[in-house]
Amino acid sequence: MSEPVTLYKLIVLYMLNKVNFPLTNAQISDFILEREYTTYFTLQSVLADLEESQMIHIETIRNCSYYSITDTGTEALKYFHNRISPSIRDEIDQYMSENRIRMRDEVSVLADYYKNTDGDFSVRCQIKEKDSRPIDLTFSVPYEDQARTACSNWRDHCQSIYEFIMKELL
Repeated sequence: MSEPVTLYKLIVLYMLNKVNFPLTNAQISDFILEREYTTYFTLQSVLADLEESQMIHIETIRNCSYYSITDTGTEALKYFHNRISPSIRDEIDQYMSENRIRMRDEVSVLADYYKNTDGDFSVRCQIKEKDSRPIDLTFSVPYEDQARTACSNWRDHCQSIYEFIMKELL
């Protein structure tokens, strides 16, 4: 394996290991491309290689990929983290520290939809916090455009919807 590609893989693993929530492709790309470590296409190849070698897990929801480190990835990082220079580790640590809350909020509010056997569409809206889901709401709508709209609006309205439900039920 070439040395730069190995470094890019280790950077991705190090980033994923620094958080207890998945990161999106955009979040990983923002850090790596902003610092011009590599190109977008090389990074996508690195992510595919890491998934193929089972060092990361990818979950795709509504055209957005969420990346998590696996036990295999954590183990590999333990053995090879010293191949990441201290200055790059410091950059990652600082970036993660400054952006952790924003990045967590971006991946903690999820919405997706799928077509039911009866022709309606089920919309699933979630808020994820670490290993729990304070709200996991699924409802049906008759049209796909309504499902798309509900998914799009979930991020902006999830807090008030959650508060309304809790107030009404408790």
